This record gives sequence, C-alpha cells and structure tokens, in this order.
Amino acid sequence: MKLFVPRERRSDDGRVALSPETVRKLVKKGLEVEVEGGAGEGAAFPDQEYTEAGAEIAEGWDSADVVATIAAPSPAQIERMKAGALLISFMTPHQNHDAVRALVAGKVDCLAMELVPRITRAQSMDALSSQASIAGYRAVLIAASRLGKYFPLLMTAAGTIKPAKVVIMGAGVAGLQAIATAKRLGAVVEVSDIRPVVQEQVESLGGKFIPLPMAESGEGEGGYAKQMTEDFLRRQREIVHRHVAAADVVITTALIPGKPAPMLVPAAMVEAMKPGSVIVDLAVSQGGNCELSKADEEVVHQGVIILGPSNLPAGMTQDASTLYGRNVLALLEDVLDDDGGLDLDPENNDVVAGALLTRGGTVHHAATAAAMEE
Repeated sequence: MKLFVPRERRSDDGRVALSPETVRKLVKKGLEVEVEGGAGEGAAFPDQEYTEAGAEIAEGWDSADVVATIAAPSPAQIERMKAGALLISFMTPHQNHDAVRALVAGKVDCLAMELVPRITRAQSMDALSSQASIAGYRAVLIAASRLGKYFPLLMTAAGTIKPAKVVIMGAGVAGLQAIATAKRLGAVVEVSDIRPVVQEQVESLGGKFIPLPMAESGEGEGGYAKQMTEDFLRRQREIVHRHVAAADVVITTALIPGKPAPMLVPAAMVEAMKPGSVIVDLAVSQGGNCELSKADEEVVHQGVIILGPSNLPAGMTQDASTLYGRNVLALLEDVLDDDGGLDLDPENNDVVAGALLTRGGTVHHAATAAAMEE
C-alpha cells in the first residue's frame, strides 16, 4: 500500500501530516511512503529525515492508495486521486461542499479527522483535541504578550502589582489548556461553560467556575457542547457580563460541531471592558464568539484589543505535526487489516462509522449529506 504526504497548501501553515517518527513506524508495517519535497521544512523536518525513516521524496497524488493531509485538499487535488483511494484529513464538511462533491465524483473514500468519535478507544486518534490543546496554550501566550501588564502578582520595591484577571469561555480541550497555561503564568482565572460536568476539571486546574442557572444540560454528543436557545444565551451573557467587564483578558473557545459558533461577547460587553484589555477569539473560523472579531485581523474597539487567529496550531509547527502524525498513525493502525489492506466497513468499526465522510461515491456522513441537499 502506498501512502502519500503532500505539502500543505496554505502558505501560512508549516505543519505536515506525518513526522519522520510516524513514517518510520508505517514503513515497518509494510507501507510504501512518499513525501512531497519540502513538505516538512516548516516543521523543522528536512527531506533527509524522511528518507532516513524509509520514505521516498516524490509526487504521489495520482498513484497513492492513501493520502494524508491536515487541511482539506482543493477539489483539483482530490480529482487527481484514483478511485478507491483513501483521504485522511480535516475536511470541515459543513462548510466545504465543493471538496465533498469532488470526493464523491472521484469515488474517493474519506476519513475526516474532525468526525473521529470521542470515545475511549479513539483518544489516540483525536486530532481535534491534539490541535485544540495547542491553540489554547498559544492563545494565552499571545494575550500575555499583548496585555500591557503582568500576569502574576508581583511585590516590588515600587509597590504591589495585582495579578491579571483572565476569563475563559468554554472549557473544552482548548479552554482547559488555556486555564492551565494562564494559571502557570500567575493569573486569576474564571471560567464559563454551559456544561456543569466540567466544573470539577476547571477547579482541578485552579480556575473558578462561573455558575449559570441551568434549566437543562448543555452537554451534547461526544462531550461537546450543544446548541442552546437564544434565551439561555442571553441569560448567560447577563451573568458573565460583570466578570468580563472586570477582566484583563478574555479567551473564547466555544464551538458546536457543524454549527456557527455561539455569540457570547456582543459589542456592548466589549464596550464594558477596560481600555487595554485583550480578547482572543478562538472560534473565529466558525463565525466567532465575539461580535467584533475578524478572522486573522486585529480590531481595536474603544481601546480593547480583539484578536481572531484562525489557525493557532500552525504557529507551533513541530509539536503540532508530531501530535497530528501520531493521530493519523493510530487511525491507520485501526483500519489496516491482516493482509495489509484497508477495512472501512462501518459495521465492523465504531471509529470508522463516525469518521467516514464518503465511501464509494456516496456521502456516508448523514449530517453532511443532509446539509448538501438543502
């Protein structure tokens, strides 16, 4: 079986889908691995490391049985793949219908990394979590670098500096990593989430959970948050408003799979914040949790700095690539059969049942199929 790893097509993304470490393990399993020249340079993995791991530096779109990428390939790239080949990638299928149509037209099978179910057996394959953890970590560092004050409490000869107050909205993987990082830097951290079940995790990391009046649980499938009513979101904003107004930093991480990000920080809430405060909106690629954020732009509104980085993991290329490569390796090991082929039968594998986006010229993922018919 031949596996091909191309260079990522976004010029600002230096990650690569497989590291030399994971290539070496796949070669030992009998796979023939081809890596596009320069694919790993942005992650500090030169071509020589791939060849030493057993890969060939080549252009293998047309002949590969498996293609592994991070961001979804373009429709033109998918059209180069042979029928029956497998694509492993993030696909954002609810937004990327053209790429899904190309998969169907070319009868290319696809395991979408964001659809890997959050079950115990699939933890090692969960690329959403591995990349979100990096995003949460970097969001705090970016906020600290832009804030005009210290994060920790400091007692100096010139007087005492109070610690920064950080409000984190959403206690998923990115939010939990943001809590841990902000606490390490010495900030006072408060956390808002619609899922009461995460309170214990928040407090174990040193954060203070902001209680909400819960008429119903916000827990969705697979541990994700679910979409709440506008009335609930309005009441949530009212409760969180005073915490945000007193904050030096607000980091928003709330996402709902396949849906626009919930609006948590309207313009009026931004205007209640102190000049010099910083907002980092990690949900900007799905519309944003802050009304005023713009993707990959800095907005200054009444002295408040609003940042909307859409791809923070791409800024920590080496570890992001290493972790993603291990996720891909775990997924491939799960679908390889005893004869060295692929077993993508969803009836036999609950991971495949969740992650299979297309198969044999049809859209297997029900929500994507429904969205494309609208």
